[in-house]
Amino acid sequence: MKTLIVYDSYFTNTEQIAYAVADALQPYDNVETLRVNDTRPEQLMELKLLIVGSPTRASKPTKAINSFLDKIPPNGLQNVKVSAFDTRISAADVNSRFLKLFVKAFGYAAKPIADKLEKKGGQLVVPPEGFFVKDSEGPLKEGELERAAEWAKLVLKKL
Repeated sequence: MKTLIVYDSYFTNTEQIAYAVADALQPYDNVETLRVNDTRPEQLMELKLLIVGSPTRASKPTKAINSFLDKIPPNGLQNVKVSAFDTRISAADVNSRFLKLFVKAFGYAAKPIADKLEKKGGQLVVPPEGFFVKDSEGPLKEGELERAAEWAKLVLKKL
C-alpha cells in the first residue's frame, strides 16, 4: 500500500509528528514523508493513503498546506483514504480569554484540512487529530510523539 504524508512545519513540531506517524506505519506500508513544498502532483498517483499535517496558524493550516490542497483536482483523491492532523496549543494552557474564545469559535487546522481532503474525493479514515505543543514555538508536550504513533496505528486499523 502506498502512503504519502505531507506536512508543513515552522518550528519542527509538526515535522516531528509526521515522522513519528511515518515510523509507526513503516513496517506495514510503503511510506513517503515530504514537506509540502517538496511535493509534486504525480506523487498523488496510485495512493492508498494520504495524511496531511500542519501547524495551527490563526485556527487554520499554513498557506502552503492550503495551496497544496487547493491544487488537487476535483475528485483527485477518489478511492484514497485520507487523514489529517495538526499541532496546537491547548486552549486550557492559554491565559488569554480572547484566544480561548477564538479557538472555541474557529477551532484548529486539522478539521479544515480533513474537510478539503474529503471535498477532493478522499475517504476520511479517522477524525482529525491535534497534537499539543507547550508554546507557540514548541516544544511538543511530553508523550505527543508516542500518541502520534498510536494514532497512526489507529489509522491502519481503520483502513
